[in-house]
Amino acid sequence: MAAAGVRALSRNAVLDDLTLLPPETGEALHTRTERTLRAAIGQGRLPQGTRLPGHRALAAALGVSRNTLVDALAQLEIEGYVEVRGRSGTRVCVPPDEAAPPSPPPLPLSAWARRALGGQVEDAGGEYEFDLRIGQPVPELYPARAWAQALARRAAAPHEGEGCATPSARRETRRALAAYLRSERGAQVTPEMILLTGGTQSSLDALSRILLEPGRLAVTEQPGYPGAHAAFSATGAQVLGAAVDGGGLRPGDLPARADLLYLTPACQYPTTVTLGAARRQEVIRWARRSGAFVLEDDYAADLHWQGRPPSVLQGQAPDRVILLGSFSKSLAPVTRSGFVVAPPEVTEVLSRTRPLTDRVPGVLDALALADVLASGAYTRHLRRARALLAHRGGALLTALRTELPQWEALPARAGLHLYVRLPPGSDEQAILASAARLGVALSPARSGEAGGEPAVLLAFGHLSPEALRRAVRRLRALS
Repeated sequence: MAAAGVRALSRNAVLDDLTLLPPETGEALHTRTERTLRAAIGQGRLPQGTRLPGHRALAAALGVSRNTLVDALAQLEIEGYVEVRGRSGTRVCVPPDEAAPPSPPPLPLSAWARRALGGQVEDAGGEYEFDLRIGQPVPELYPARAWAQALARRAAAPHEGEGCATPSARRETRRALAAYLRSERGAQVTPEMILLTGGTQSSLDALSRILLEPGRLAVTEQPGYPGAHAAFSATGAQVLGAAVDGGGLRPGDLPARADLLYLTPACQYPTTVTLGAARRQEVIRWARRSGAFVLEDDYAADLHWQGRPPSVLQGQAPDRVILLGSFSKSLAPVTRSGFVVAPPEVTEVLSRTRPLTDRVPGVLDALALADVLASGAYTRHLRRARALLAHRGGALLTALRTELPQWEALPARAGLHLYVRLPPGSDEQAILASAARLGVALSPARSGEAGGEPAVLLAFGHLSPEALRRAVRRLRALS
């Protein structure tokens, strides 16, 4: 007779109610068996006091060997779920789980977190036969041999001098970077003006935190880089878009006063156009009148594959222009090497505040970067990379003009993607969805920005010319 308060189950009732749960990735069979019995006990299907059938019968019902079942029961006994009583058999010795607790209250997010989450754009995800979305790694753009040699050489050498975690990183790296920026990009820079970061987004976050707050105004290009808009919005500052046309940002659309202007003059993101000399001078004059800092993102400047890139705007106004750069495109994302070149007073504040939220890049990577820059290996690598991108970019442009003449691909001089205008009246999102169904993934040109012309972005650096041509032929079905 069952003890008071204990529901007795027949042997058949126990066996009929047990089915091995579906496996989890990499799960051993005895662990799966434990999980099945533990769930049955917790859900009350095996109430406290229930005597389990014999090992052979229970193992057969679950479809496992007797040894597997014995191992599982031994673990459950250790955890206190069952008790083995010799000839009396195995009994359940815990009650079902308590009723599920009420849902926890919403996470009390800060205003910064709510703004940051609201400014993010989710990636559609998925795998496609032809993935032309931006952000694809390009293995050929990684100078593996030169980088490995620099890392090995630095790893074998003792680290002398300053510590590994100084806020502005290694002086040696900053000296090499300053020399490169003066020689190749026309910057007015000393090593003391440089702060090493984990990349452009890290730089934007650091600058936003010290220069923006509610009540201040930041200006971005429209269309423009979503990461800048998100970083600025998260501070609570007002963010205003300034229009971009075939010549880049239109300075005449800038407000009379602002605190920051984010600009990609060498290779505008996403259109890839270059800001001309006259407009550059207008931007500098505006910055001096308005009192704004210009955040010049030197996006894809090292990857100009038609002619040389224009010198940086910072070289003409180092007191008003803060230069941002990254080697994630021209070397590889895994290097996580970026930098800020700013007036000394800005660099001083960054050096003192940045350790609160981030640390400098790994010292070994920083020293390897110094070697790659100083030895000329980076410049030699860029010559090869630009030739590769010119070949692939030209192949994609020719394929689009041949197979999809109604799609207007803007001629690009730099970068890893083409900006492609769709026919007037096109539904950009419908085009993206239809292309995905054909096995071709594209990126939206505006990433959540309202209005503007319908357009898409096609990345080309990571695919062979033949693969690019096949992808475009696949897209003919959309015409």
